[in-house]
Amino acid sequence: MATDTLLELRGLTKAYPGVVANSDVSFTIGKGEVHALLGENGAGKSTLVKTIYGLVKPDTGKMTLNGVAYEPSEPRAARASGVAMVFQHFSLFDALDVAENIALGMENPPQMADLAARIREVSEQYGLPLDPNMVVGDLSAGERQRVEIIRCLLQDPKLLIMDEPTSVLTPQEVEILFKTLNILREEGTSILYISHKLEEIRTLCEHATILRHGKVVGNCDPRQTSARDMAEMMVGASLHVPEKAPHEAGEVVLSIRGLSAPAPHQFGTALKNITVDVREGEVLGIGGVAGNGQDELVAALSGEMKTAAGMVVIDGREIGRLGPNERRAAGLCAAPEERNGHAAAPDMSLTENALMTGAVRKNLVKNGLLDWPAAKAFAEEVIKAFDVRTPGPANAARSLSGGNLQKFVIGREIMQKPRVLVINQPTWGVAAAAAASIRQAILDLAVSGTAVVCISQDLDELREISDRFAALNEGKLTPPRPAKGLTIDEIGLMLGGAHDMEIAHVDA
Repeated sequence: MATDTLLELRGLTKAYPGVVANSDVSFTIGKGEVHALLGENGAGKSTLVKTIYGLVKPDTGKMTLNGVAYEPSEPRAARASGVAMVFQHFSLFDALDVAENIALGMENPPQMADLAARIREVSEQYGLPLDPNMVVGDLSAGERQRVEIIRCLLQDPKLLIMDEPTSVLTPQEVEILFKTLNILREEGTSILYISHKLEEIRTLCEHATILRHGKVVGNCDPRQTSARDMAEMMVGASLHVPEKAPHEAGEVVLSIRGLSAPAPHQFGTALKNITVDVREGEVLGIGGVAGNGQDELVAALSGEMKTAAGMVVIDGREIGRLGPNERRAAGLCAAPEERNGHAAAPDMSLTENALMTGAVRKNLVKNGLLDWPAAKAFAEEVIKAFDVRTPGPANAARSLSGGNLQKFVIGREIMQKPRVLVINQPTWGVAAAAAASIRQAILDLAVSGTAVVCISQDLDELREISDRFAALNEGKLTPPRPAKGLTIDEIGLMLGGAHDMEIAHVDA
């Protein structure tokens, strides 16, 4: 247990036009402490860690690091002071190898041969096997994260900030990561850990600070506090647990028959003979480590990537050669993983974004003209039904927090009442209460008769909402199994597939 303070925050406040992101935030992080920062989407976590890392300058308040005033003007200054950060979204170049990517993040990189040797040494020291000569585009998500972590560890940090570090990892990879973090803790490194996975917080962290609406509303010892209690502290209300009303699956709605497709680009994944049926009222959960064909499967089902006609069938109709709008007319709606730029156009208003996918099924085009009042009404309907925190439908998509934009995107598809819903990472980056409401909406849609294909890297999510579970490994789908009774270990082994926890990519 740490006794000395490493980082102290006193009265940090940061306001933007129309919103106070952080208000009088104060807490301390001890040396060798793993400290959790918890809060709903929009609670102010991102602004706070950006302040610590030198990306945001606070309006008022002070920070001290090792008892000395700490005012980083930019990330370079933060790193020089011993503060490192692993972001949720990796910042790596696919065409470069591991060593080249790490060199780009260093102020004065050594010779490449020396750097490669150092990478091997540090990766072995911390139980994160990594080949410095591997091209990043060929690495799995778990290995990519290792690159980011090793890049930080080469700086010998006093404080390591980790933002949603396990969102793309298998259970076995999570176990490896936690062993690494515990080694760092024992060596005296402090860790500020941000995650929506509260059971992980309970396993790893010894202290938690909880933010709500930009303010510190509580502190606790996660080891002595239930996940539900922490979630309710974050929300400020009791937490709803999603429930699926009893019902029987009906007729087959979606048939995927020998679905095969080449990789769409150099670092993509080919789909290999995927065959599965999904019935009315059924949720088919598909798990997989990122980069195993999830995006390609969504593209092939949504119509962004066309296939042979008979590979995708809805209600007996072959639709493999149809585009997205024609598939929507046939009853298939889809929501891809990447919300900014793919599921939503960042610079367009929520009304315009509602129109983009809702035009066909919500009759938003009449006599060749856009029906703007109807589009606005549809956007307002989604905002209200899914509690999207925004001033109104005229606001640009990029003005929403990640979690709120996710609620809008998912709500937009669900409220079109499709025959088939294909959805990738429905609650990615969404806090507990909002995630519960999205899952409940998916379950309610299934009960109404929709066939749902839910692709997710959140295993607890898949166990909660799925009737059957299958794993995607290198473009191949395992035979579906009843989700009830599946253990996390069984699922983890199904997900691991050919990567086998990625150790195969390391030279002996």
